[in-house]
Amino acid sequence: MLQLLRNYALQHNFVVADADLSQQRRLTGSKGEGLATYRELMMNMAIKTRPDGKAFDTVLEKWISKVQTKFVRAGIDRKSRRFATAVEQGIYDVVDSMEDMVHGADFAKVIHDYWHGHQIGDDDQKAAAIRWLRGEYNSKIEARQALGVRSIIDDRSWYDYVKLMAYFVHEIGYSGLIVILDEAVSLYRISHSVSRRNNYERFLTIFNDTQQGGAEYLGVYFGATPDMVEDTRRGLFSYEALQTRLQTSRFVRAGLRDLNAPVIRLDQLSGESIGQLLEKISAIHAFFYSYEPRLGAEHFRAFMTEVSSRLGADSLLTPREVAIDFVTILNLLRQYPDETFESLLGMIDFTASTNTDPELVDSPYASFQI
Repeated sequence: MLQLLRNYALQHNFVVADADLSQQRRLTGSKGEGLATYRELMMNMAIKTRPDGKAFDTVLEKWISKVQTKFVRAGIDRKSRRFATAVEQGIYDVVDSMEDMVHGADFAKVIHDYWHGHQIGDDDQKAAAIRWLRGEYNSKIEARQALGVRSIIDDRSWYDYVKLMAYFVHEIGYSGLIVILDEAVSLYRISHSVSRRNNYERFLTIFNDTQQGGAEYLGVYFGATPDMVEDTRRGLFSYEALQTRLQTSRFVRAGLRDLNAPVIRLDQLSGESIGQLLEKISAIHAFFYSYEPRLGAEHFRAFMTEVSSRLGADSLLTPREVAIDFVTILNLLRQYPDETFESLLGMIDFTASTNTDPELVDSPYASFQI
């Protein structure tokens, strides 16, 4: 679903930045985990013409090129002093509008330094500006020596710079910035209760900004498990302010779903949908390895019957597990032509995954550390 959202946003002229949260990448932390998330987002920035996630430099270069093209089309000679002055003013029109925002003055100066490096052909200055914008300076002294700015992007301020980036990309011609953070269950797995709560407080800040107009041109999407959201002991619902904002309305029931709500619960794939998935996987596998497909509808039905009969499959077996096991059968059939689908099907134990996590221990000592 997040990949579908990402592709849709790219097609509609948004800049998209995505990252997977983990124990090293959180919303905040005592060891720079929030900054690590910001760096990952900037590293994975993508646009329609650069969907591979390496578009940070391209965004800036396209902006400068766009400003220059605007004045060329206006009939101004590229070699004239008037052209240089007009482009300079076009750059200033964007960066000056950001100076009144939180951390906007330093952000605007670094953007201007990038433009100046571009103008005079100073690759070192451009690289220094990119490094600062990506949050790669660890020392204010180092940043001041390189760029003359007195601040750096750190764990406390990184989200403010995401908001600045969203405003900036809109001002230079994009629809806005979409941030996608997957594996939010990593926050749920934080064993230290204070650290977990700090991350939930940052989550609340992001939610309030995006819902109440505090972050212009910015959309943030999290991928999470139901437990991570609804567990009243450790999940987002353990934080009352988040529970009141995220809980499902009493008017929502089977067959009625509010797709504008802050939480969209995804249904499990039906047996029919998984059957269609297996059929497509079989066709792709045959195409890739250049052989005639050996499986038909009866094989898919037999496979689904075997899968669905396993204990707990109705609630715990995931499409990922089904697909992996099915591809295993396809691989074995190709590598061992004497084997049959029926013989292989009986060999695989489709054990459903569980939600048990050794870090989620219900104990008063769960957050105790030595």
